[in-house]
Amino acid sequence: EVESSHPLVWTEQLMPVMPLVRFNSVEEAIEFAVQCEHGFRHTAIMHSKNIANLSAMAKLMNCSIFIKNGPSYCGLGYDGAGFTSFTIASPTGEGLTRARTFTRERRCTLVDYFRIV
Repeated sequence: EVESSHPLVWTEQLMPVMPLVRFNSVEEAIEFAVQCEHGFRHTAIMHSKNIANLSAMAKLMNCSIFIKNGPSYCGLGYDGAGFTSFTIASPTGEGLTRARTFTRERRCTLVDYFRIV
């Protein structure tokens, strides 16, 4: 657990380390998460049983991959949804890349809760 100003909060994590910051409300936490993402529009993760909160964060994050209740690799096609893509061109608008299309394809993965099948 760290303060909201801790450098690990504001630096992209490419390692199995996750800083934890406490907030008084989910709205406050989502607003802070949007700031910490820096507009990279790459990947975001949220764990919650509340579909309204998950939807609110997904809309505000506006990223190429949004994982609900699962690890980030679920959105990469590995043991999750869709095809495997190791290049995510979010800033340029392409999203998940593959040879078939260069449009911005976005992926939203929900693990457990609210399963349709």
